[in-house]
Order: sequence, then C-alpha cells, then structure tokens
Amino acid sequence: MKLEFHHINFVSHDVDRLHDFYTRVLGLDDIAQDEFPRTQADDSSGYDGKIRFATDGDMQMHLAERRLDVAFVNGQVINPVDRGHIAFRTDDIAAFLQVLEDNDVPYSDYGTAFAKEWHQVFFLDPEGNVIEVHQQVA
Repeated sequence: MKLEFHHINFVSHDVDRLHDFYTRVLGLDDIAQDEFPRTQADDSSGYDGKIRFATDGDMQMHLAERRLDVAFVNGQVINPVDRGHIAFRTDDIAAFLQVLEDNDVPYSDYGTAFAKEWHQVFFLDPEGNVIEVHQQVA
C-alpha cells in the first residue's frame, strides 16, 4: 500500500477571495474546476459548497466553502469542511482502512459522495486535525 501527500484543504466563507489570494498574491496556478468531477449532492449525501483549486505545479490546494452540516447530512461523524484538512492518496483504500481498524482509529467513510473519481475517508490525528485518505476509482 502506497501513501503520498496530495493536497491541503482550507475552508472559507469567501472561497473566491481566498482563491484570489493564493493565485494573484502568492502566484499559484488555478486548476480548472472541471478537472474534479463532483458527485451531485442531494438532501442526504454529498456536498454542494463552492470549491476552487490552486497548485504550485506539485502540491494542490483545495479551497472549499465552510459548511457545518456536511457530516450530519451524510450520516457521518467527521466534517472535512469545518476546519479543513490535509489529504493523502493511496493505491489501496481497503488496505488503508484495515490499518485504521487495526489501530482502533475511527473514521468516516464518505465513499464517492463528494468526488465521482475518489473514494474518500476522513479521520482525526491525536490532536484532532482532520486527515483525508483517498483512492482514485475511475
């Protein structure tokens, strides 16, 4: 099972202002939103908040609208767009979930509720920071 750093997620009530800061002031490049196919949100799953993306060419930043009800709507415990999170990509999500279970780390498995092409799980480190691990599925 391989694990590599993928992105950092910051949340905001004004995603465009945050995106402008990182692209105009810090000089990061915009990533087109159509490069991240989203799952259609409904009353019981998903997330339809505004998202923008930026990159330095290697690392990505995902800038998302803060929504406090996302975990509740999705029947989960951990909310990845309350305070933001760091994210890693794996090549074997099932093996990674077994690592979490073997170490008694509770997690929220969102599957593809947010992104059509990513199976995402979220959990907390010992200090309460939210971590995402995802695998590409399409």
